[in-house]
Amino acid sequence: MKEIFVDIGRCVGCKSCELACRVEHSRSKNLFAALSESPLPRRRVFVEYGDGKKVPLQCRHCREAPCVDACMSGAMKWDSETNLVVHDREICVGCWMCVMVCPFGVIGREKDSRVAIKCDRCCEREEPACVEACPTGALLFTTLEETEMLRRGRLVKAL
Repeated sequence: MKEIFVDIGRCVGCKSCELACRVEHSRSKNLFAALSESPLPRRRVFVEYGDGKKVPLQCRHCREAPCVDACMSGAMKWDSETNLVVHDREICVGCWMCVMVCPFGVIGREKDSRVAIKCDRCCEREEPACVEACPTGALLFTTLEETEMLRRGRLVKAL
C-alpha cells in the first residue's frame, strides 16, 4: 500500500505542496479561480519550520488513530480497504475533538460549516497533489519498501 513519505533533507520550505493542496480542494481546481472562491480553499498539508529544518506535515492515517477514537459522531473512520482515516463531513458535528487529539496538529476546522477537514490523500487522483507539486522530491508517494531502498541508495551514493 502506498503512503506519503517525507525526505526532510530535501524540503526547502517552498510551500508548493500547500498551494497544490488548496487548489486540489477548491471548487474550480484552478489556481486563479480558487483565489476568488468564498470561503477560500483550505490546505491539508502544513510546512512547519524548527531547528533549521522544514517539515511538511499531513494526516499520517494512523492505524490506531486518536481522532477516530475521539469522534463522537463516527465521522472519522478507519477504512481497512484503503488504509486511510476517512472523514464523513455529512455526519460531522463540529465538536473538534479530532482537532484536539491529533498528535500531529493537522486536522483543521471549517468554522462556517462546522466540520473538520483533513488530508484525504487525494484518493480520486493517482498521486496526491502535494507530492506531484513538490519540486525537490521531498514528498514521496510510494511503499515503505521502495522508500527504504531509495534511502539506502542515496546513502551509498553519498559515501
